[in-house]
Amino acid sequence: MYELFCEDFNLDYTLDCGQVFRWDKPGDWWVGVVKGSVVRLQQDKVTGKVLVDSSLPKEFLEHYFRFDDDLDDILRRVNRDVFMDEAISKYRGLRLIRQDPWECLISYMLATAWSIPNIKRGISLLSARYGKKIGDGYYSFPEPETLAGLCDGELRDCKLGFRSGRIVKAARHVMGGNLVLDELFSADYREARQRLMFLEGIGEKVADCILLFAFGKMEAFPVDTHVEKVVRYYYGSHEFFNGSVTKSKIGDWGRMYFGEYCGYAQQYFFYQKRLEGLV
Repeated sequence: MYELFCEDFNLDYTLDCGQVFRWDKPGDWWVGVVKGSVVRLQQDKVTGKVLVDSSLPKEFLEHYFRFDDDLDDILRRVNRDVFMDEAISKYRGLRLIRQDPWECLISYMLATAWSIPNIKRGISLLSARYGKKIGDGYYSFPEPETLAGLCDGELRDCKLGFRSGRIVKAARHVMGGNLVLDELFSADYREARQRLMFLEGIGEKVADCILLFAFGKMEAFPVDTHVEKVVRYYYGSHEFFNGSVTKSKIGDWGRMYFGEYCGYAQQYFFYQKRLEGLV
């Protein structure tokens, strides 16, 4: 056991906001699987300290939760209007997470046209069948070489539907060197997005999710139906759109309007819309 602490960090908001899928809170503790290990976390509501039960080193989790981000400065930069100010005031402490690139890639490919509970169930089934057992009821995420060797029929029990073939093909591209994930860290945002969209089933939204949550490209502004509805309602009259509010234009607008940290703005958008409905 050890403790983590960072100013401006809310564990509940960070793990509940929909950016990562392998965490649950069955009681007072959050329990998740990270880097092939089971991690249990509990935050003291008064002191803000996070109690950690994990074999992972403290430095890893500090990096994972982006404690190095100057959240106060980031939120000040994206806080450009009354709507954003409300989201920040309510959910301040929500931080983006640095996810594993391979797991994030497959997780967001599975997220296509699926609710969060379905995504979590699909990842759980996939891990239980093709990962390694790491605890009572917990499994590591399957390695690319494991998924690359499968056929669609072998994934039937995981109930992934049309997503099965796509993730097998993605694993084969990774194993074959057609997509080298580590190279995306140094690629600029536009180039990295095009490389991801080479894969079947990855459009602009999924690519932006992967780039934001795994590669730290803060200029990624994922636009799903939640974000689209918020932008249409609150910002649709902005001169940038000139009467045409498409998902692709919303992404470009987000980068223009919120600047280099628009990815943070998007996540506050998304969480407020998901919890409160709004529009």
